[in-house]
Amino acid sequence: MPSQSPSAKVASRRQSYWTASRSPRYSLLFALPLLLFYEALVIARPAHVRGGEIRNGADVMLRELAYALMGPWGPVALMAAVMLVCVVLVRRDLKRGGGLHAGTFALMFAESAVLSVAFGLVVGTATAELLGQLHALSMGTGPIQQMDVTTRLMLSVGAGLYEELLFRVLLVGGLAFTARTVLGMSRLTAGIGATILGALAFSAFHYVGAYGEPFQLQSFVFRAISGVALSALYLTRGFGITAWTHALYDIGVLVIG
Repeated sequence: MPSQSPSAKVASRRQSYWTASRSPRYSLLFALPLLLFYEALVIARPAHVRGGEIRNGADVMLRELAYALMGPWGPVALMAAVMLVCVVLVRRDLKRGGGLHAGTFALMFAESAVLSVAFGLVVGTATAELLGQLHALSMGTGPIQQMDVTTRLMLSVGAGLYEELLFRVLLVGGLAFTARTVLGMSRLTAGIGATILGALAFSAFHYVGAYGEPFQLQSFVFRAISGVALSALYLTRGFGITAWTHALYDIGVLVIG
């Protein structure tokens, strides 16, 4: 009876993990704890300033857009629609024969933790090479740093979830789709253009609003390169790992650091 060699078995398991971790049943379910934890922090310790509730900026932008388009029930309708799409994708994936294994989720968390550390080093080094200085590695000097630890934790978790949803899934994905279907660009050209524009928007987003940071060239370039790196990570490793990598990085900078 034929059997695989030990090295072939290892390669097969690696390939299986690489494929499974990007599938909807793992990627979307892996991101679910971020949503639950974020909302739990908002409810357990609501922070109010000037009569408003503090939430992650990308979350607020999505809520305001939904409100403008659909009225008072817009934010609820948007969340329901996102959850419905996720349920449909996960259910369809499970029906195709894919199971769920706790070990895969553990490996995804370990991968995200390693990537979050490597992320700052790689993007920071790239920024330093581009600008000739390492000041871009010291982030988080704006108003957010003056908030309590729980609020910073909530904002960090929300950044991983909502900023990836807004800038990677909706903005970059939408720009690429529009460039292909309306402008007739090739998939590669559309993807590169959408990634660059999305990265610039992602970086500029951090300087807008009452809690935006003072503009600095170093931090702008750092975040623009971060946007490109996160887009590449999203395309290769899926939404779940990208969201956790972003969240863990922000936790390291805003909460632990």
